[in-house]
Amino acid sequence: MPKPSSLRGRWRNVAFFLIALLVLVADQLSKHWIRSYPEGQSVFQVGFFQIVRINANSGAAFGLFQGQRPILTVISLLAVVVILTYVLWLYTRFPLPYGFLSKVALGLILGGTVGNLTDRLNPGLEGVTDFIRIGWWPVFNVADSAVTIGGILLAGCLLFLARAERGASSRNG
Repeated sequence: MPKPSSLRGRWRNVAFFLIALLVLVADQLSKHWIRSYPEGQSVFQVGFFQIVRINANSGAAFGLFQGQRPILTVISLLAVVVILTYVLWLYTRFPLPYGFLSKVALGLILGGTVGNLTDRLNPGLEGVTDFIRIGWWPVFNVADSAVTIGGILLAGCLLFLARAERGASSRNG
């Protein structure tokens, strides 16, 4: 019979992959939907929140690195490899605190990265499809949101780890 901690680790991996898959599907479906509208058309607007079809983003977040599709594709592929390597092989040796929360964070980051990578690898698209506008903030998409939320969660887990290690070293030193 498997150990309870082994089962818990497997369920965390299932949650990781399920979250990544859900983000990828939601991202691709929403992008497919918005591409059915003509460029420049506002589909929905309430106050400073708007869903609008814009030109494809050939760069990265905030419009940085425009026209650098090959480099951004390689960086995205490397990020996917690093995340999968960590989750599948290194996590047991170097676990993050809040095991489930850290797997959720990594799942969000992986799903969002693969979502935007899918756009970059699609020869029929000129870049990543962004369509959510909130006030003055740069236009973004579901994948961008997932990467951002996942990054914030992961940063919180790492801050907790750093704080715990600092507390342990001050008690032992």
